[in-house]
Amino acid sequence: MKNSILFLLMGCLALALPSCNNAATNKNDTAMPQDSVLRHVVLFKFKPGTSQDDLKKVTDAFGALPNKIPEIADYEWGLNNSPEGLDKGFTHGFLLTFKSEADREVYLPHPDHKAFGAVLKPHLEDVLVVDYWSKTH
Repeated sequence: MKNSILFLLMGCLALALPSCNNAATNKNDTAMPQDSVLRHVVLFKFKPGTSQDDLKKVTDAFGALPNKIPEIADYEWGLNNSPEGLDKGFTHGFLLTFKSEADREVYLPHPDHKAFGAVLKPHLEDVLVVDYWSKTH
């Protein structure tokens, strides 16, 4: 009898755990995980011959977005300086932080984001974007 109850409890636990794991990794989950922020990583590879003036126009236009789109919680950028040689020509990295997926959903189609795209497009050879919920361990 004790073994039957134990197996029943273990079976219930086994059924419950996968559904919990799926909820935590669902790409459509709009709730902010506790102690986490949504990071939006953007890497640019520019066309050969892009001038320093044009690069400055692009970085200035991207840098102006946090003042125009309040859903951007934090913003930083920098130039690649990795000694590993694995950058595949991507030279500029940008990190935007959002507090929720809803905030990112406001940002992506935002008219000021679209206007930035118009400044960027003539100079862009390639872009890589990765979004993730931050984890500390």
